[in-house]
Amino acid sequence: MTPRRFPAACPLATAFLIGASAPAAVAPPPTNYDESKVSSYTLPDPLMCMDGTRVADPATWRGKRRPEILELFSKYEYGRMPAPPVGVRFDPPRIDPAALGGKAIRKQIRIHFFGQSGEPSMDLLVYIPKNHVGPTPAFIGLNFYGNHSIHSDPGIDLNTNWMRDNKEFGVVNNRATETSRGVRSSRWPVERILARGYAVATAYYGDIAPDFFDDFKSGVFPVWQKSGDGTRASDAPGAITAWAWGLSRAMDYLQTDPDIDAKHIAVMGHSRLGKTALWAGANDERFAIVISNDSGCGGADLHRRDFGEQIRHITRAFPHWFCPAFSTYVDRESELPLDQHMLIALMAPRPVYVASAEQDRWADPKGEFLAAKAADPVYRMLGTDGLPATEMPAINAPVAGTIGYHIRDGKHDVTDYDWDRYMDFADRHWHQNR
Repeated sequence: MTPRRFPAACPLATAFLIGASAPAAVAPPPTNYDESKVSSYTLPDPLMCMDGTRVADPATWRGKRRPEILELFSKYEYGRMPAPPVGVRFDPPRIDPAALGGKAIRKQIRIHFFGQSGEPSMDLLVYIPKNHVGPTPAFIGLNFYGNHSIHSDPGIDLNTNWMRDNKEFGVVNNRATETSRGVRSSRWPVERILARGYAVATAYYGDIAPDFFDDFKSGVFPVWQKSGDGTRASDAPGAITAWAWGLSRAMDYLQTDPDIDAKHIAVMGHSRLGKTALWAGANDERFAIVISNDSGCGGADLHRRDFGEQIRHITRAFPHWFCPAFSTYVDRESELPLDQHMLIALMAPRPVYVASAEQDRWADPKGEFLAAKAADPVYRMLGTDGLPATEMPAINAPVAGTIGYHIRDGKHDVTDYDWDRYMDFADRHWHQNR
């Protein structure tokens, strides 16, 4: 494969990537883990238009309230989603028809976002069940350490772009090595997914935009900003928007692949990529199911609940993720004209799943559940069964209507338990008899 341009290492990258503390002279922002100290709050009504009109029918939701909410998130949290590129181009897929010991068809496709070989591109990895008949439904998500990290398959291209140093994962001097293969396979149980009859597709998020603050000089940002004067508007897109935009470019390709059922694609993301999956699903309704795994602040967790990570933490550690306006709401969450239940509601009436982990208090599991529950009225107004739970469920006791939720035991991670629930959810909504 032709090498691609990649950003030079940034001296602040490591600190921002791991959420490191500020210098010792600066006190870290306070963090609350005491439920009794969560102040009372009132959530914005997702069914009340800005002019006071009550949404009482699907037409008003679709034509008026949904566009209002999407605009609010574009203006105050993630930044505006750039338009799809005119010249997106896909290299011919490189295909192994007998990958993984004959269990899968493996495809690797380079996606040129703007049509030119010298501009940003993304490598998409797709596994399709070998014994599939007809187009196959699929799960897609971005990964943190390159496509080669999700499986030890030696046929996967080793990513050459910048990534965070991690000796345990074989990343040295911000470059992957052969020992990086399969280091994240526990989060991507490829054979397990294939055995259930689903294809799986993934790409490295760093192909789209780097996960460190470099004043937006790398990835897709320079192309987007070519016509600007060098200043960033308050609603300029951050990295989460860039990564979500990249997921839509992967969808552009999947719609052309005869082995993929493009009408049945679920987008899944973990942690910051869970935030990304939600934002991608809100903007791109081609994603038939949207799944948030431990997405926390800026994802499925309510901003108005002062528990775990808050805007004061996330905009300090990761200033490149959001639009500039978002940081102006530090400790002013009650003044935001939005909250994350409204983001979840943007998926309606498509199925959406929110998952938490018991030990992941930083992501506030209760806040994630409450956000899913607060989106329920929109789903019910649109004629679905919403989230069939009045109280937060017990550990490892999932609840699922058109909104699904579970909290499992364990830490901030993606496990086989999570994947099994997501595939059960897809089976239910896509009427798969497996």
